[in-house]
Amino acid sequence: MSDSQILDTIDAFLARDVVPYARALEHDDIYPEAIVARMRELGLFGATIGTAYGGLGLPCATYAAIVERIARVWMSLTGIFNSHLIMSAIVERNGTESQKRAFLPKFASGELRGGLALTEPDCGTDLQAIRVTARRDGDDYLVNGTKTWISNGIYGSCFALLVKTDLHAEPRHRGMSMLLAEKAPGFTVGRRLEKLGYKGIDSAELVFDNYRVPADRLIGGVEGRGLQHALSGLELGRINVAARGVGIAQAALDESVRYAQVRRTFGVPIAQHQAIQLKLADMATRTEASRLLVRRAAELYDTGQRCDMEAGMAKLFATETALENATEAMRVHGGYGYSKEFPVERLYRDAPLLVIGEGTNELQRIIIARQLVQRNPV
Repeated sequence: MSDSQILDTIDAFLARDVVPYARALEHDDIYPEAIVARMRELGLFGATIGTAYGGLGLPCATYAAIVERIARVWMSLTGIFNSHLIMSAIVERNGTESQKRAFLPKFASGELRGGLALTEPDCGTDLQAIRVTARRDGDDYLVNGTKTWISNGIYGSCFALLVKTDLHAEPRHRGMSMLLAEKAPGFTVGRRLEKLGYKGIDSAELVFDNYRVPADRLIGGVEGRGLQHALSGLELGRINVAARGVGIAQAALDESVRYAQVRRTFGVPIAQHQAIQLKLADMATRTEASRLLVRRAAELYDTGQRCDMEAGMAKLFATETALENATEAMRVHGGYGYSKEFPVERLYRDAPLLVIGEGTNELQRIIIARQLVQRNPV
């Protein structure tokens, strides 16, 4: 199937299964079970997983285009399969062959769904400061501690769990490992977290109390590689978030162009006022530049090369564009932009998440600068 056919299928899915229901589900913060079931039928939970393991094996560039399309309509849906596919990418890139055979087909079909469990109550950007521990106990690891802000935490069933297996290792990242953790006794959901935007998708606190994980669930089979595994998955995650930014930015632009042609002041559509024209031009230019940055990062990801700088650039610029365009769209709409009658207010609530999630934009700037120096030694 060509890219255009894939995107046409996504557009048909959105028109039939999402547009009529998204507003009410988002307003009431209801998990979209019927939509998720349809996403599973479409194979979205295996979008980037290789065909050898039952996935669609889509190039990252095609995946990013799908994410953009969906984010234009309801961004929350992209988070449901993004976190899941980060976990899948970590296993596919770093797991043992037996782990790949055991888990990737179930991930691809959606039989097992979940995500990435990194963040803790006192630890976000500084992942080396995590406190969740995994102590070897015979053929198992015994896990204790708490994770928070975990996407798919309630409805997901399996997570790539970042833990400390050596509390005294120096540097600290050498004491970090990653486990495939399925829900079982000792693994409970502490609470559902309420959010300003990004409604519908479940964000939760996960609690581990003497939770046992078989030792063969250690990703890659070697301790001390957890941080590297997390970072390898976050390249895909940041491209996803950047593509969401393009989707939000495009939606804000589309709504503004449409409204500017029907809203009249001083006897003419506001699209004829220079002040509005300047806003629309800047919004369109930022959006297209963001789309090109995402495409560049996705194409590099597909080559298997390191692309943390390019993914960081795309994530930084596209998400800032989403925030700017959402704000400008509200200004173009005036009082109506503040009303729930129009989708602009939802874009305005969703956009701030993007500059924080998958590594803050301040962190992206540091990554970019460090890579520039590393790649251009004097």
